Amino acid sequence: MTVAGDMCTEAAGVEAVSTTTPGTMAVGTAAQELRLKRGEFAIAVHLGLIRLIVRQDGGRPRVGHDELDRLRAQEGFPEALRARVRTVGTAKGAQQLGISPDRFTRLARAGCFTPITFYLNRYRAIVWLYLADELSGFAAREPRLLVGRSPAWLLGRLEGGTDCRARNWRSRRVERLLALTEDPWARAAVLAETLDPVQLAEVIDDPYERAYLARIRPEPAFGPTGPPLARETMAHLMRADEPDEMLWRRVSLVMELDNARETRPAPSPGGEWRDFAPPGDGRAPEPDVRADAGSVPANAAPDRAYVSVPESDPAPAPVPVSVPASVIGSRYGSEPDSVHVPTGVAKPAPGLLARIGLRRRVSKATGRQRPGRGRAPYGT
Repeated sequence: MTVAGDMCTEAAGVEAVSTTTPGTMAVGTAAQELRLKRGEFAIAVHLGLIRLIVRQDGGRPRVGHDELDRLRAQEGFPEALRARVRTVGTAKGAQQLGISPDRFTRLARAGCFTPITFYLNRYRAIVWLYLADELSGFAAREPRLLVGRSPAWLLGRLEGGTDCRARNWRSRRVERLLALTEDPWARAAVLAETLDPVQLAEVIDDPYERAYLARIRPEPAFGPTGPPLARETMAHLMRADEPDEMLWRRVSLVMELDNARETRPAPSPGGEWRDFAPPGDGRAPEPDVRADAGSVPANAAPDRAYVSVPESDPAPAPVPVSVPASVIGSRYGSEPDSVHVPTGVAKPAPGLLARIGLRRRVSKATGRQRPGRGRAPYGT
């Protein structure tokens, strides 16, 4: 049995301290002091019952001695703490609710209660686990769903093949991770994890931004433990798999990226930083248009609307230039044969549908249809 319980909880942004952390201990030692298993400890962190300390140097999170003293001082320790993080599977959950395992599975698939974690059995099948406390609360709120005939709305969901377990677990995990941090880039990294690489590239054009988000992605409290199969299953379950959910994650990521770029730019290779902050009017920075259009190479990149000038030559004064549609038309959609770009006038940024990759554009220069990209490169 491959347990994935300690992989569902991250220790991002709870409390940042310096590289020297006196009066702390490792999470493994803290779990033993609190008489919790690794999976129980991870669930307690996920629920906010235990606060971790994250070091500024990026090391493994730790637990302060004052946090252990606070938990030990609670009434009913350690039984009360273990009861709050106790999980049950389908068989024990059905027994707790007094229903059959088949009815329990139908209620879970319809989204009546949300899993807290999962593990892979010996057949490599996903086994969902639920909080025993939440099942007791559900039984008290919805006693009519436990006896008699199932309502029409529940039967309609099941007949349509609905299975809300993975989606509800994913939404719960994303909401908790977003609540753990206020850093806009870390929040964007959480949302980026819900999209597959192809969709992520459609939303975020810049590969350096994607690499930065992957680097600051929240990690489990105990590190990337478990076999590769469990980690692959975790990554697969984190990705949105329904059209409405994917659209919502795309829109949320675009909004979070706008906030992150205004706060600070993402680092690029060589120690360079790109100025992602828009000017006061909220538009993208205007291009540096130099020389004349005749010096534009025939194979110029479609996202470049300027001409590079050698360092040895003095930079001429900016003048208006007519840029061919093959240069900027593919970025902003259908354009006439020649587009006059006067100096000081910025090209309007694409709309939200184009930025999340849901609107297709036709380039008259090439006659081909291009899928919508995420965000127009800054400086165009």
